[in-house]
Amino acid sequence: MNQLKRVQMLEMLQEVYQGARIELNYETEFQLLIAVLLSAQATDIGVNKATKGLFSEVSDPQQMIDFGEKDLKNAIKSIGLYHTKAKNVMKLSHILQEEYQGLVPRTRVGLEALPGVGRKTANVVLNELFGHATIAVDTHIFRVCNRSGLAKGETPLKVELCLLKVVPEAYKKDLHQWLIQLGRYTCVARKPKCSQCPIAELCEFPDKVYEA
Repeated sequence: MNQLKRVQMLEMLQEVYQGARIELNYETEFQLLIAVLLSAQATDIGVNKATKGLFSEVSDPQQMIDFGEKDLKNAIKSIGLYHTKAKNVMKLSHILQEEYQGLVPRTRVGLEALPGVGRKTANVVLNELFGHATIAVDTHIFRVCNRSGLAKGETPLKVELCLLKVVPEAYKKDLHQWLIQLGRYTCVARKPKCSQCPIAELCEFPDKVYEA
């Protein structure tokens, strides 16, 4: 895809999705970190249901430590991989309390050193909490970018690096949310809703689906 076409696509996405926000519910930085960690291989809706009660009692690392792993597992048992996630949450809570005075690290290195926090989670936290121009490539963004031709790659990391290279700086901060909205509700895995897609005319996907 040439750069002129790519910028036109970004302009269309901006017009439609400007103002789109993360769909995970949180009030504190710590809660956002935990919600994103829990969202791996889970839906935002499922995470929000599980954290509604949890976050009414837990807003910082010390409160999570006091809450305890047993009660945490019970609170998030509706989420996939909850045993492993609960262990990671407890470990990182101790690290944050002991090494960061209860605060969420503001750097990629600090975030990715925490148990259960990988590149994608770090990207979301850096973008949402600290305003970094990071692009977390989840399954929706990976699909949209490869289908449309916006940024092709065999792995999420390759797609992310391609986006960081070809997307103008002015769009990077918000692009993550625009692409999630498009992939979650329009460019779905099965039977994409191409007739409702704002970038359909520029999209390079050869098997577009238009409803009768």
